Parts: sequence; structure tokens; C-alpha cells
Amino acid sequence: MIQEFIRSLFLIFMAEMGDKTQILAMAFATQYKVKKVLLGVFLGSLLNHGIAVAVGSYLSNIIPINTIQIVAGISFIGFALWTLKNDKDDDEEDQGKRNLGPVFTVAMAFFIGELGDKTQLTAITLSVDAVYPVFILMGTVAGMILTSGIGIYVGSKIGDRIPEFTIKIASASIFMFFGITKLYTTLPPTYLQPTYIGGFFIIIGISVFVLLKPALEAKKRGELTPFREAALTLYEYTHQIKGAVDEICLGEGQCGKCQGQSCIIGHTKILLHQAVESGKFQKLGEWQGFSESLEKNFEEGKVIESLSLTLAALTQHPSQEETVFIHTVRQALEMILFKEKLPYDDNLDRYFEDLKKRGTKVAQKIIRRVEELTSA
Repeated sequence: MIQEFIRSLFLIFMAEMGDKTQILAMAFATQYKVKKVLLGVFLGSLLNHGIAVAVGSYLSNIIPINTIQIVAGISFIGFALWTLKNDKDDDEEDQGKRNLGPVFTVAMAFFIGELGDKTQLTAITLSVDAVYPVFILMGTVAGMILTSGIGIYVGSKIGDRIPEFTIKIASASIFMFFGITKLYTTLPPTYLQPTYIGGFFIIIGISVFVLLKPALEAKKRGELTPFREAALTLYEYTHQIKGAVDEICLGEGQCGKCQGQSCIIGHTKILLHQAVESGKFQKLGEWQGFSESLEKNFEEGKVIESLSLTLAALTQHPSQEETVFIHTVRQALEMILFKEKLPYDDNLDRYFEDLKKRGTKVAQKIIRRVEELTSA
């Protein structure tokens, strides 16, 4: 039973590594607490894979085991080719915008998103000849939680260094190995002749080439994968925000030596410098200590540009830690513009409406600039 658990966990883990569901998990983690996201993944996967295991177990009672083994081998090879497919379907990310509660939203997104997906079909395939189907279910759900957790971590920490192409190849190779091994041990000797084997590998080779060609061409053109694109864009935004905030600073000519602990812009500059140089995202200090600096004659246009950049950065699916940091910078800039912090509930349109109440001209400038940044 432990062998079935480990095998199913491993195969689901490899199937999901580099898959778009990891991006979905990363996106949810920017909106909800990680614990709630993982609980949603657990519930959605449990329901989805529970159905799959039930179907697989039922099939094993009405179809001869040797036939099931052959179909399973072909299925694993199909999963390997499916893994190599260049998938750019981003529709699942929109699931996170439903206001149904964090756990329920994530659970429904993963349940619907995995219907008919290779992981559900893998669960069916694994369960058709399983002695302990419950352990298959436990393994597949554990695999989903593990890959989602890694997706959240990787997306927030090292998203710009993910060797996704290598992961894709490794995952496909593992499925291909299991598939070929299963066929070799279950097919009648008649089909294991050199002619058939040679033809089989020629077809596989051509299929792999056709499926990998778009990814290889994209890599050659320097196109970024979704994970790397999101991480790199956020990195660039952080640099741009730092530069824009630096521009707001009035300089020693007007303020004297920078007092980062008592000036809201000086302190924000220090935090942004730490974020850019070391990747440490810290919160702003106590607001009361910056009251005098709010009366400084900061140039409105530069503050508007900085605030627009922080709002645009929030659309790039930052990690939970990065989100808190960006909101800290946003609130500092709002204090300068409006002398108060504005509420933000992860809905940019509602934020814009609230912004208009503080000043139509300023709001229009910010809205127009954010639209320019996010549509670029």
C-alpha cells in the first residue's frame, strides 16, 4: 500500500511540475492566505481525484487486467506527450476573481480546472489495477498539494530562475518510461518484433519533435514562460518604483541630511533599496513618526507616477510577502497625496472609484497611467 501511495504521489508530482495549475496556485496565494489556498487545493483535488479513483476501480471489475495494463501503458505515453504540449491557456487564473470565499473559490477552481486534465486521467489509470485505491487517492491528493506548495514558494521566491523547460522534459521522460515499461511487460510477443518497435519509436520521436517545436522556437526567441514573465515583470516594477520614489526625494539641498526614520519618503527609499538589493520586503515603520514630513513640498506628478507603478505591480501576481510590501509603499504615497491611507480589497476598479472621491483630476491621471503600464 505504501508503494502505491508513493508511486501515485510521485507521478502526480511530476505531472503537475511546471504545469499551469502551479501558476494558478501562485495567483491565489497573492489574494488569500497560503493555508487557505492549500486547504482549497486539498478539497478540490480530493473531490476530483475521488471521482477518478472510483471510476478506475469500477473499470477494473469489468475489463480484463491485461487489457487494462496495455491501456495504462498507452495512457502514460499519452500523458508524456501531453506534458510536452505548449499550453498557454490562462483561463483558470480568472477563477480566482470569484468572490465566493477563499477556500471554496480555490477548491472549485481546482476541481473544475482538473476535470479531464492529465492528472485526473492519471489517477484513473493508477487506480484501475490498484490493490488499495484509497492510497492511490491519498497519493494523488498529496502530490497536488506538494506541487501547489512548491508553485507558491517558487513563484514568490525564485520565479525568475525556474528551469521550466527542463522540468517539462523530465516529467515527460518519467511518464514515457512508465508507459514503455508497462507495454513491454504486457503486450503479446507478436508485437515486440524489431519492426514494430522501430516504427513505434519513430512515431514517438516525430510526435515529440512536433510538440516541442513551439517551445523550442519560443525559447530561441527569448520568450518568457508564465512563471518567469510574472516574476521578471514584478522585479522590473520594483526597480521602477524605487527609481520613481528616489525622484520624489527633495534632496539634501532642501531637507538636509536624509533622516530615513522621520521622513516618509526617506524611509520608503530605504525599504525599496533593501527589496531591490537583497529581496527583503519589510513593512513601513510607525506612521506617527512621519507626520512632519507629510507637510513637505513633494512634487505631485512624481508621487502620482510612483503610486501608479505600485498599483500596476499589484496586477503582476506578487507573493503574499511582496503584496504586503507593495501595499506599504502604496499607503505611504497615498498619505502624501491625500493625507490618509485608502482601503484596497484586491479590486482595482473599486479602488479607482474610491480614488475619484479624493480628487477627480488626480484620480484620472493615476487611472490613465496604470492602464498605460498594464497594457504595455
